[in-house]
Amino acid sequence: MSCYFIVQVFCSDEQKRKGYDEYIQAVKPIVESYKGEYLVRTENVISLSHEWKPERVIVIRFPHRKLCDECFHSPEYLKISHKRELNVESHAMIVGGIENENM
Repeated sequence: MSCYFIVQVFCSDEQKRKGYDEYIQAVKPIVESYKGEYLVRTENVISLSHEWKPERVIVIRFPHRKLCDECFHSPEYLKISHKRELNVESHAMIVGGIENENM
């Protein structure tokens, strides 16, 4: 079953944005090497909730959960993950997809 990696990002410091931009450039080929497909990668976010206002949202589809886990625990990813951790606040989740498209 496919799975979706969904993350919301907040970056309140312009100085830290440079480090996060480096992360963005480095992470894409890693994700794609694990068959991750970017479905959403945008700062064009309109929040419908006063309590939840992400500045950036990313949605990545993986063919199955195992590849998602392997991607974000890989040596390549762990080598760059500090650029995200040190520069932005982010909240991520993994959700399962629907096998039957008619649902």
